[in-house]
Amino acid sequence: MKIIIFGATGSLGRHLVEQALAQGEEVTAFLRDASTLDRHHQNLHLVEGNVLDPVAVDAAVKGHDAALIALGAGRKGGVRAQGTKHIIDAMERHNVRRLVCQTTLGAGDSHTHLNFFWKHIMFGWLLKQAMADHEEQETYIRQSNLDWITVRPAAFTDGPTTGDYRLGFPQTETSLALKISRADVASVMLQQMTSDLFLHKSPGLSY
Repeated sequence: MKIIIFGATGSLGRHLVEQALAQGEEVTAFLRDASTLDRHHQNLHLVEGNVLDPVAVDAAVKGHDAALIALGAGRKGGVRAQGTKHIIDAMERHNVRRLVCQTTLGAGDSHTHLNFFWKHIMFGWLLKQAMADHEEQETYIRQSNLDWITVRPAAFTDGPTTGDYRLGFPQTETSLALKISRADVASVMLQQMTSDLFLHKSPGLSY
């Protein structure tokens, strides 16, 4: 497949790039500064641009089969939501149907999975703005006409790809570790490019 990755230089995005190349995909990495991704591969194409620039996003999206979003918060916040809005608009214009986006466990109806620390200290106080950004991001995605899947991972770790995780668990699930390796998140996101199991859904992901 010909895929474009937004947030390609982030801690998750780099795993997406490497794993996508390893499985033979043709990858476009959309990034603000090409020098920040020191990776060379015959199937890797670097496109410089700002996700907050709709013209740059539109030009980059055209001609792809799928888009993966792993955007960070940015210095001023709101980057995830606004950037995703631009990506959705471009995908709808150019009939790029498949969108796989990383948000966070705790967004929407997955709030019930969090413990006191994550509910009240992290997302209720320290990361309150980041959570609002994720919530708005998911709203834009749900309102789109795309074949979308939002993956909601727990807190990131630096562990390897294990394949041993819990995905799409019920709202009543309370025995989660509330952590997941970035490598496993990338693996799950790439699986969603061709699977309809969670189409128009937001599966949680955790150990």
